[in-house]
Amino acid sequence: MHKAVLELKGSSFTLSVLHINTDKIERLLQELDNKLAQAPQFFQNAPLVLNLSAVEQQNLDIAALKHALQQRKLFVVGVTGVQGILAATAQELGLPVIKSGKELVTKTAAKASTRTTKIVKQTVRSGQQVYAKDADLIVFGAVSNGAEVIADGSIHIYGALRGKAMAGAQGDHNAIIIASTLSAELVSIAGNYWLSDNIQAHSNGSGGCVRLDGESLIIESLPT
Repeated sequence: MHKAVLELKGSSFTLSVLHINTDKIERLLQELDNKLAQAPQFFQNAPLVLNLSAVEQQNLDIAALKHALQQRKLFVVGVTGVQGILAATAQELGLPVIKSGKELVTKTAAKASTRTTKIVKQTVRSGQQVYAKDADLIVFGAVSNGAEVIADGSIHIYGALRGKAMAGAQGDHNAIIIASTLSAELVSIAGNYWLSDNIQAHSNGSGGCVRLDGESLIIESLPT
């Protein structure tokens, strides 16, 4: 029986979103370099979506920004929050315009009603990645440095979170991350992320709940 040489199927991937809040590329790159210096391996060769909804789009040189990011081994795979001239410019550069999580919120809410739960009864070790598609994720163990746990829903870790945890991977702003010990390398809710320095500044190192308050992450202590 002849087998097709290609198949087109729907799928989903977790992508980091870089929110650009200025059209001053030099200033932006200085701040980005400071971030990357704190965790140089995290985003190396990472695909990125640029959220440009907060900039004066007519003044932004998106080609120069794309080139500068590529020099830092960050690869732009799409843009969101754009319209008009900048949307056309992005498409000329081969960058698709992607709908943001907010635009998909109605669809996401419908999905949440059918969400299941994935349970991992062991520690997630360095180099391992666990993805709970259309589900919440519960880990009966720790998440080690260099490990990743990702869920379209919320993430509950009954141990120490020392690696990366990304909840609401499909844009659910109501997703949360709870860990018995919060010492993460990175936490993210619906693409809004904090690295370890932000986490340490807002956590006492014990248990915590990470959630979105508007467009900003917050960490709340767990009851003792």
